[in-house]
Amino acid sequence: MAKTMKTAVMTGIGKIEFENREVPSPAPHEVLVKLEYVGICGSDMHYYETGRIGDFIVEPPFVLGHECAGTVVELGAEVKHLKVGDRVALEPGTTCKTCAYCRQGNYNLCPDVVFFATPPVDGVFQEYVAHEAAMCFKLPDHVSTMEGALIEPLAIGFHAASQGGAKVGQSAVVFGAGCIGLVSMLALRAYGVTQIFVVDSMENRLQKAKELGADVVINFTKEDTTKKIKELCEKGIDLVIDASGAPAALRCAIDVCRKAATIVLVGYSPNDETNFPMNAAINKELRFESVFRYRHIYPIAIQAVSAGTVNIKNLVSHTFDFDEIPEAMRKCIDSKDMISKAVVKI
Repeated sequence: MAKTMKTAVMTGIGKIEFENREVPSPAPHEVLVKLEYVGICGSDMHYYETGRIGDFIVEPPFVLGHECAGTVVELGAEVKHLKVGDRVALEPGTTCKTCAYCRQGNYNLCPDVVFFATPPVDGVFQEYVAHEAAMCFKLPDHVSTMEGALIEPLAIGFHAASQGGAKVGQSAVVFGAGCIGLVSMLALRAYGVTQIFVVDSMENRLQKAKELGADVVINFTKEDTTKKIKELCEKGIDLVIDASGAPAALRCAIDVCRKAATIVLVGYSPNDETNFPMNAAINKELRFESVFRYRHIYPIAIQAVSAGTVNIKNLVSHTFDFDEIPEAMRKCIDSKDMISKAVVKI
């Protein structure tokens, strides 16, 4: 096996260069994975374009990428449940396992999590990675490694739907038709939600939502969103997932919800403080939930893809070769309205 690997390294704002790095050796509880697909996430684009997300600041050299899948090529001495040749989806976070959050099962809230491509931890725009075997989930034979890489964003969608208590017969609105909004819509459908509205301002994204199964798509720049939803769902909406982070979306969500409905907050707001129509929310006794990554979702998401309940392949609009990562990052930023999901073939 090769001793060095090609790695795409962010060397500055808006700049990626390739270099050779040493192939890591797996620790006793790890496996070495030859990566095959890595998704380009909104966080990757944000780090690439601005160098930071909130308090997480990139200090180059830094490696982006955290949505990944590949094939196991080497086992650590203590690994028993995987074998060389297994194709796996990698859950990108490794937690301490001893804090109160981990012991309660809420490991996604672990304060000491080590997460791919979250500064200062390097990501996986590279050929190989050593990762904790317990966080590598075997893919069924008929599920591709491209689909495996998409399990990561799909897990966020399933966590959002689960946080909202999604169930058969409900109506729901998803604000934002980017990748996370779309996977949230797919998860809602998998849970049996009957009527799903998707709201955005970009026509191509809305058409992708329609293609993936949205019942109604609304361009809020062209239609009165509140009026249309109320016309089509007179009893009021049961569940809202806001993947946009836009203050206007939250206000609209409160307006279209029935009493005792649930609103799930997924998208980060561009401004940490937002005007909140508190009286209207109280009068309806609305329930608010939020999402930070996911927990215990990978097996559920993989099973949904395996069973055909979720067709995650159709989410992908663009595929790039490894050598094209610099151009891919630029295109994802400059053509957001045209790209529903981009993946890199390593």
